[in-house]
Amino acid sequence: MDVKSGPQAPVTVLLVEDDEVIRKTVGMALERYGYAVSTAGDGLTGLELFREGRHDLLLLDVMLPGLDGIGLCRRVRETSLIPILMMSARGDSLDVVSGLEAGADDYVVKPVDTGVLVARIRSLLRRATFTPGREPAPGHGPTPAHGPALQHGPDDPPEPASGGSGDLVFGDLAIDTHGLEVRLAGEPVALAPTELRLLLEFAANPGIVLDRQTLLRNVWDYGWDGDSRVVDLCVQRLRKKIGADRIETVRGFGYKLRR
Repeated sequence: MDVKSGPQAPVTVLLVEDDEVIRKTVGMALERYGYAVSTAGDGLTGLELFREGRHDLLLLDVMLPGLDGIGLCRRVRETSLIPILMMSARGDSLDVVSGLEAGADDYVVKPVDTGVLVARIRSLLRRATFTPGREPAPGHGPTPAHGPALQHGPDDPPEPASGGSGDLVFGDLAIDTHGLEVRLAGEPVALAPTELRLLLEFAANPGIVLDRQTLLRNVWDYGWDGDSRVVDLCVQRLRKKIGADRIETVRGFGYKLRR
């Protein structure tokens, strides 16, 4: 892979990994792709570095001394919407689920191929459309890709109401597709970039069942079959923020946003 195809603007990755060999190997590999890398060997040091500086993405190992990766992820999510990519040595289901529930956007299993890791990082950064060195403002994220207009018959349910230019309204849920802001009963809802992009994908297809592979492709930018658990856990987090009954599970098929 051509290492010159890295990001044009400097992007800072905070890598928290207790294994010194892996930490140095991954750090050097990312630097070859043009990323600026800060490193820490334990969770508490990683949290301190995160609070002291500005980073564009966190790359966290699950098993860390002191404060583990799950706890670190939770602490970061208390104040930040920064993209978080977890690394698991085992690919253990409990590790994966715990990391995603804690607020991670995606995960990779160690040992990870450098090309795969960089592809995941680029995908996360595309979702989080913000200036390198600055965190995304709450409720901000990427603009969804727009497909062909959906055709509806006379007996179809009505389209969501428009609350203004670029607004989609589903009951007390309002989505500003231009300003990329979400309000519930008039109050702003802070969504991580992946959560916002998932909601925008549902809002672009109201009442239509979207299967997990479609969501992985359109929201997570996966060009291959990914782990559907990242979809399920992100839907779960999104439901907690916009209402549990807003996104309906269609068993055996996928999910849809209720009109």
